[in-house]
Amino acid sequence: MKAIIQQLVETAAPSGYETAMRELVRSLAAPYADSIEVDTLGNLVVRKGSRQDGGLRIMVAAHMDEIGILASYIDEKGFVRFTRNGGVRAANCLGGRVRFLNGVQGIIGSEKLDNPEKTPTFEQLFIDVGATSRDDCPVKTGDVAVFERPFLDLGKRLVAKALDDRVGVAVMLDVLSKLKDTPHEVLFVFTVQEEVGTRGAIAAAYHLEPEIGLSVDVTLTGDTPRGSKMEVELGKGPAIKIRDAGMLSDPRIIRWMNDTAAHENIPTQREILEGGSTDARSIQISRAGVPVGSLSIPCRYVHSPSEMVDFSDVQHASALLLALLGRPVSLEQEG
Repeated sequence: MKAIIQQLVETAAPSGYETAMRELVRSLAAPYADSIEVDTLGNLVVRKGSRQDGGLRIMVAAHMDEIGILASYIDEKGFVRFTRNGGVRAANCLGGRVRFLNGVQGIIGSEKLDNPEKTPTFEQLFIDVGATSRDDCPVKTGDVAVFERPFLDLGKRLVAKALDDRVGVAVMLDVLSKLKDTPHEVLFVFTVQEEVGTRGAIAAAYHLEPEIGLSVDVTLTGDTPRGSKMEVELGKGPAIKIRDAGMLSDPRIIRWMNDTAAHENIPTQREILEGGSTDARSIQISRAGVPVGSLSIPCRYVHSPSEMVDFSDVQHASALLLALLGRPVSLEQEG
């Protein structure tokens, strides 16, 4: 999967501008799909299998978009002021390089700070694209950019921008290619605009009416010096989400995922995420409600230009998702 992950992260697709990513994913999915459609909002829906005895309609979602920035004002000397398109943090911006969708590149600088020890605010940041005036600036208000970073293969660890959630997209593509027999109608949904409010999943879940929903996304880790207090580490397997800031996983889904992982000898971790959520939040509350869960890939430095995952976690996530989709599901009621 490494080559596919590199191809995915090197394709620019900020929220609302996922066309290039959608066409790439479509080309990679087409040889294995029973059917492919694009809905009005731009979600790519890939169908595999038909419902048999013991089968259900299962929606599996990973988002195609990445965080980015929007040019908001060009000053008289050609410096570009900007605002966030998704969860960009000012602390991760200074000195960063960006590429606009029109190909223009630039570097993020800051006004002189009264206290250089303090993180600058977005109002103090600007992008220098080499222009000398507003007239010769190749960027206009409303132009969109993403961070520019090379893909690094460190052996066990992979580093890149946009691993959130191109690594989830890669897992779903890998499972799609290997899923030869399933009792379910599986809807692999590659969603848009997750980073600005899980908007694509709202529309897709309403339209598709799944009976089970799963998101495949990254999660934070607690394994860096003085890091977050959470029991998720790189290299110890994908995490089965218990809750995050936007949803509670259905206990029947948690049990199904745990039991399947144990049966297949796949290492997993348990995830409690205090901030943030995934497409599962929107799937869960669609129409009359959907039982959902989330398969999370541990990721350091989330929403920075250099995110990091362990490749064994990616492989184990793929193996678990394949096992989940390959056999009947019985969701007995549980209090």
